[in-house]
Amino acid sequence: MATARDIIAPSRNTGTVSYSLSVSPTTTFHSPPSKSFMAGAIPHRVVPKQLKPFNTEDIKILLLENVNQTGRDVLTAQGYQVEFLKTSLPEGQLIEKIRDAHVIGIRSKTKLTDKVLREAKNLLVIGCFCIGTNQVDLDYAAKHGIAVFNSPFANSRSVAELVIAEIIALARQLGDRSNELHRGIWNKVSAKCWEIRGKTLGIVGYGHIGSQLSVLAEAMGMSVIYYDILTLMAMGSAKQVPNLDALLQDADFVTLHVPETPETKDMISTKQFEKMKTGSYLINASRGTVVDIPALIEAMRSGKVAGAALDVYPNEPAANGNYFNSQLNQWGEELTSLSNIILTPHIGGSTEEAQRAIGVEVSDALVRYINQGITLGSVNLPEVTMRSITLDEPNHARVIYIHRNVPGVLRKVNEILAEHNVDKQISDSKGDTAYLMADISDVKTDDIKKIHDSLDSLPSRIVTRVLY
Repeated sequence: MATARDIIAPSRNTGTVSYSLSVSPTTTFHSPPSKSFMAGAIPHRVVPKQLKPFNTEDIKILLLENVNQTGRDVLTAQGYQVEFLKTSLPEGQLIEKIRDAHVIGIRSKTKLTDKVLREAKNLLVIGCFCIGTNQVDLDYAAKHGIAVFNSPFANSRSVAELVIAEIIALARQLGDRSNELHRGIWNKVSAKCWEIRGKTLGIVGYGHIGSQLSVLAEAMGMSVIYYDILTLMAMGSAKQVPNLDALLQDADFVTLHVPETPETKDMISTKQFEKMKTGSYLINASRGTVVDIPALIEAMRSGKVAGAALDVYPNEPAANGNYFNSQLNQWGEELTSLSNIILTPHIGGSTEEAQRAIGVEVSDALVRYINQGITLGSVNLPEVTMRSITLDEPNHARVIYIHRNVPGVLRKVNEILAEHNVDKQISDSKGDTAYLMADISDVKTDDIKKIHDSLDSLPSRIVTRVLY
C-alpha cells in the first residue's frame, strides 16, 4: 500500500498552466488551483513531508451514491483503500460497511444518524459530496471527533440555471404541451402563456444560488426582489424586502433557496399561498420540507397558483427506479395529476461540471484532514490549519487532540508536551468541542507512542491522532 501523500501546490517555475471548468460534455475537466492555506504559503523549493496516520498504514474509504470520478481519483492517488458503490445502502448494510471505514463519502440519500455513527468506531471524517449536510447528525459527529466536510458552493450555477429554465417552462406551459404532443395531441394555444420579461421574481434566500439566480433573471428582463433573514447586498438592481409576506404579495414567480431547519419547515403553506398573487408560480429547489405539498395541491386546483416546479420532496427514494408513488408520499398521485407542474428527481446540482468540481473540492478537504489534520471547511469542528511539516524537519510529529471544551485541558496537554520542543501550536473551540494541533520536533518512535497514550488517557479526550 502506497504511503499517503500531501496535496502539493503547483510549482511556480514550471511555466503557465491553464485551468478551466469544462463547458462541453467532451472536454477534459481540469480542477482549479487550490486557494487554500497551501497555495503560496511556503517557497516552492520546500517539499512537504509525507505524513501517515498513527497506528495504521491503511486508510479505508467507503464512497456511496456514485461519487464523481474526479473525487475517486484524488483519493486513490493517495494510496488509500477506496471502495466505491453507485447506490446508497439500507441502514443494516450501511452499519456493517461503516464499521471498518475510516472515511465515508456520501451524497444526499444516505442518512448518517446517531444509530449508524455509533457503529463507526474507526471513522475519522465524513465527506458530503453535495451542498447540504442535513443527512448527517452533525452534533453526534462533533462530540465524537468526526469531522464533516461538504461543498457548499460548487453547484450553485447548476441550480440557478435549472430555476431559470423552469421559470420559462412554467410561463409557457412547456411541460403540458410536450406531454400532449407525446400523446399525439396538437394543442397550439397562447392563453395564459407569458414572456418572463417585465415579470417580478421573488427569491427567498439570497445566498450563493439566490444571488446568481438574481443576476441571470435581471439579464433576461425580470425585476428581482428577495427576502433573507440577513441584510445582504443586492446584485444589480435587485431589492431586499423586509419580510416574506411582502415578497409573496409582489412576486409573479417565487423561488426558494433556504436550508432545512425547524424555522423553514412548511414555510410555504396555506397562509402563504393565500398571500401570493392569483396566477403566480412557485419553484422549490432547496429542501423538500420547506413546502407543504397538500397545501400546494389545493392552491393549484383552485387556480391561485398557475404552475409549480419541484426538485425536492419530503421523502425521496433511496435509489433510481419506480419508487415515486403514494407509498413514499401519500399525496404522490394527486401531485402528479396536476397540470403545469414540473417534477424533477433532485437534479438541481446534477451537471457534469458541478459534480466534477464537488468531487475535487470534497476529496481535497478529506486528504488534507487525513494527512495533516487540517479542518478548513469543516461544518462541525473548529477550523484549524498550520503549515506543512517539511522534509527539512525529519524528526517532527503533528499531534492532534480533539477534546471536550472544558477548563484546564490546555494545561494538562502542555504538561505532556513540555518534555519536547513545541515548534507551533494552535487551538480553537466550537460549542462543546475543541481542536488542538501542535508540531513537535526531535521525537523518536517511543516518544510518539508515549505522547499518544498520555493524551489518550486524559478525561477530556475525544480523539487523539499523531501524524509523523
